[in-house]
Amino acid sequence: MTETSLSSQSFPMLVLNNSNAQPLIFFLMGIPGLKATQYWISIPFCLLYVVALSGNSMILFVVLCEQSLHKPMYCFLSMLSVTDLSLSLCTLSTTLGVFWFEAQEISLNTCIAQMFFLHGFTFIESGVLLAMALIVLYTTIFTNARIAKIGISMLIRNVAVMLPVVLSVKRLSFCSSMVLSHSYCYHVDLIQLSCTDNRINSILGLFALFSTTGFDCPCILLSYILIIRSVLSIASSEERQKAFNTCTSHISAVAIFYIPLISLSLVHHYGHSAPPFVHTIMANVFLLIPPVLNPIIYSVKTKSSFKSNHQLFLIRDKAIYY
Repeated sequence: MTETSLSSQSFPMLVLNNSNAQPLIFFLMGIPGLKATQYWISIPFCLLYVVALSGNSMILFVVLCEQSLHKPMYCFLSMLSVTDLSLSLCTLSTTLGVFWFEAQEISLNTCIAQMFFLHGFTFIESGVLLAMALIVLYTTIFTNARIAKIGISMLIRNVAVMLPVVLSVKRLSFCSSMVLSHSYCYHVDLIQLSCTDNRINSILGLFALFSTTGFDCPCILLSYILIIRSVLSIASSEERQKAFNTCTSHISAVAIFYIPLISLSLVHHYGHSAPPFVHTIMANVFLLIPPVLNPIIYSVKTKSSFKSNHQLFLIRDKAIYY
């Protein structure tokens, strides 16, 4: 049984648009086909939320309280933790509400607000990862004032690309089953329920994606290519090992962010024959893997990796000098 047929049996078919006096109500989806065990399956998700919230909160607490950590790299690490906390919090209530209390109803305005913050914080995290890559290349230019400007510019970029996306959703009419595929509001998922022309929405969504993560990802890749080339050109084998150890945590953070993001996009576009629960699990994995693993990666690597950052900068500067 397909997800559409399952959804149409569970909820009524509606013909509504934004001009109706009655607010539009959508229905969030738990784990299709596994409703009997959904409560138990949700327990690991809850534990992952606890790990994500506690781990990122601990990083923020340590960086704020320890004066020796008030340095550019740790400032961006704090930004990364704030972003991961925000990503977890903006979906926590709906995800656990669906899994535990079957609280599936969500209004269009609430859905749009959640979508704005969900995609917005995703784009901000991509920008933070780019900044963390650039700081290894250009350490001396990252003053506190410039770090603040970078943070503000990421917020402005987020608002600039997301406002047209969410406002364009308001013009849509919906005349199919009002059942979303996930336990939170996802742009592609929402506009697919529209019975009006959604090409503008698709174009705006693609523009937002390519102008943020689509721009950041190649720049991150280029940054690490330049770092590795500089290190290999001059460093001894011992210095190379230290340099690569330093970069491991950064590259890991980039991988656990982009791999689930790309995988989710591929599942949405090419995984129509996959069972419905695959889409749901992939969607929750995309949300939870970076917030859960980032604190673990940086906590394990902080002692050795960040301590050797200075050595990496010296190696890089020596390579550039020669």
